[in-house]
Amino acid sequence: MFRLITSAQSLGAILRDERKKQGLTQTALGKMTGVNQTTISMIEKGKPSVQLQTVLLLLAALNLNILVGPREQGQSSEDRW
Repeated sequence: MFRLITSAQSLGAILRDERKKQGLTQTALGKMTGVNQTTISMIEKGKPSVQLQTVLLLLAALNLNILVGPREQGQSSEDRW
């Protein structure tokens, strides 16, 4: 199933939902990836001040991809980071 990412908050929610679906705590995911639990918490809350490489590392650990495509007509331009 594909989910649309329109903000740092929606990306964080997707990561959180998938982590929980896989039965992982933030600490366990941190041990898998070498990412501090506090950083994972910030990403899941949608804090935009994280490095892209960290997000990509977490996506890989959760076996997720980012798929980029054109916006559909009528999609709000307010969906900005």
